Amino acid sequence: MLVKRFIVAATIFATVLVGGLSVAGAQSERRAVRVWMTTGDQKNLLTEQPSSALMAPVAGAPTVTIDPSASYQPIEGFGASITDSSAHVLAASPHRDQIMRDLFDPEQGLGLSYLRQPIGASDFVAGPQYTYDDMPPGKTDYPQQHFSIAHDEAQILPLLGEAKRLNPNLQIVATPWSPPAWMKTNDSLIGGRLIDTPAIYHSYALYLVKFIEAYRSQGVTVNAITVQNEPQNRTPSGYPGTDMSAAQEEKVIEALGPMLQAAGLRTKILAYDHNWSEHPNDVANTPPDETQDTNDYPQEVLSSPAARWVYGTAYHCYFGDPSAQSTLHDQFPTKAIYFTECTGSLSSNPATTFSDTLHWHTRFLTVGAVRNWARTVITWNLALDPSGGPHNGGCGTCFGVVTIDPQTGQATPTADYYVLGHVTRFVKPGAVRIGSNVAGNIWNVAFRNPDGSIVLLANDDDWGTGSQTFNVRLGAREFSYNLPAGAVATF
Repeated sequence: MLVKRFIVAATIFATVLVGGLSVAGAQSERRAVRVWMTTGDQKNLLTEQPSSALMAPVAGAPTVTIDPSASYQPIEGFGASITDSSAHVLAASPHRDQIMRDLFDPEQGLGLSYLRQPIGASDFVAGPQYTYDDMPPGKTDYPQQHFSIAHDEAQILPLLGEAKRLNPNLQIVATPWSPPAWMKTNDSLIGGRLIDTPAIYHSYALYLVKFIEAYRSQGVTVNAITVQNEPQNRTPSGYPGTDMSAAQEEKVIEALGPMLQAAGLRTKILAYDHNWSEHPNDVANTPPDETQDTNDYPQEVLSSPAARWVYGTAYHCYFGDPSAQSTLHDQFPTKAIYFTECTGSLSSNPATTFSDTLHWHTRFLTVGAVRNWARTVITWNLALDPSGGPHNGGCGTCFGVVTIDPQTGQATPTADYYVLGHVTRFVKPGAVRIGSNVAGNIWNVAFRNPDGSIVLLANDDDWGTGSQTFNVRLGAREFSYNLPAGAVATF
């Protein structure tokens, strides 16, 4: 089960639900504005605030004006990843079912609605690294005769099925960290490139199609797929990864698109799946034939013939800033934008990890990425143990949405639980982003739900100790609110 503070919540991010107002100045029945807040000191954790906290407008205060007439992207969902490690710690907990309800039930829990699932091993595995068609050294399997998802049937797929039963609106994007080693230049899951032959591209596309079909046979629909996690991470630290140039990604997509179509699969292909800007470490390791990809990788793919098969582009948070998404959207406005990975990680001062994560992930993900056209916000591991594991290589300071105690099986929410909860509990399937302005230190994003209700997520982007009073205006309605430094609120 979740410890008590998992249920109570107050982030210094405030979420405001303005009920009954579907258009500015509407004179239909109005409900009172309600506000939930989380603060960095954890005294408020998605906690509903008293109505007295809402005040009359303050002259001269920054004003956030919500504009329902300005509509942007549809919102598809928010969530995390049931990695092999997450499945391992969840399956071992005697409170698994309650934890899953708390995370996925849209009525009684957070209502997480989008998962990113590794295709084979990532760095977060509880055992050896694997793919679904591993062969002995020197052996190949171009027709994928040995393909099997038996590994996932033990723990991952039962949890995915449970998540889907709890939230029927749940969607999944799937991502490989590495093709099978026999397809690669170094015969290893770690590093190397895909062998540059038509037969390998065809076999790899077949591998991905077989994965989608195998998951479908287990009742799990894969709504979208990328063909390589972080393709410019050429030297992963002891975990699966592949150096895949834009030119190679295009060849994979050109093989995969027609194969999906022929199989009658409606899975969307997303390009890139890496940072807002190329990390300096990746730039330093760029081979001569990939220099044109630096900071222009998604543009390369979307400008190629492969673009006809590409639905959109996926981004991560580990370098750059979310404005890269708007730059790409302006260049390719018919292609969707997804945000697919950002892990929580221990701060240099562990005592500030909660407040740092709450602030940064709201500012740059649930506000920043969404203001820059993202249809999803996905963090990383759904659940890990207190040491940030198990993991096999890669990150040693990461944490999940919840931390599960191996002795008691109880789950404790991390800051990312509240970051996600400030949107998942209020922004419903079919919502769209609508207009709002950044005012003073108040970074925010607004949504209109299918029932016409308006949601405003606000973050005081002040790393100091001072609070910020600001006004919120929606048509003829206006009020003010005092938000503590670094806090998150949903109205």
